[in-house]
Amino acid sequence: MSAIENIKVEEVFKQYPKHIQSKLLILRQLILDTAMESESVDHVEETLKWGEPSYITKKGSTIRLGWKQSNPDQYAMYFNCNTKLIDTFKEVYRDVFNYEGNRAIVFAVNDEIPVNEVKQCIALALTYHTRKHLPMLGI
Repeated sequence: MSAIENIKVEEVFKQYPKHIQSKLLILRQLILDTAMESESVDHVEETLKWGEPSYITKKGSTIRLGWKQSNPDQYAMYFNCNTKLIDTFKEVYRDVFNYEGNRAIVFAVNDEIPVNEVKQCIALALTYHTRKHLPMLGI
């Protein structure tokens, strides 16, 4: 697991319940791994947006990770609702994920994370500005 360099981000992760924290850290690692595996991504900035761990690249759209006390058995990966990302994910992975409108992929705490599909979604977000003109974002 890659170390969290941003102290404020680390503090937010520590505030999550342990069972949620471990799930969100898996998603975090998938974001970082996907970025490293992509020739199109040179750097991922880890920061906070709306008080949640967020990941952005120069050519990408922000990905946020979050959990809400109002839905304690769920956690989510959020995407910019003004992009075509979630619409594309719904078209390609209709039966793989649960969605919250046009802004998030939502996981139940007991769900097994479909790693390959999540990494494809992450890759599309991290390179969004180079693909947004392509039908189905090029997939």
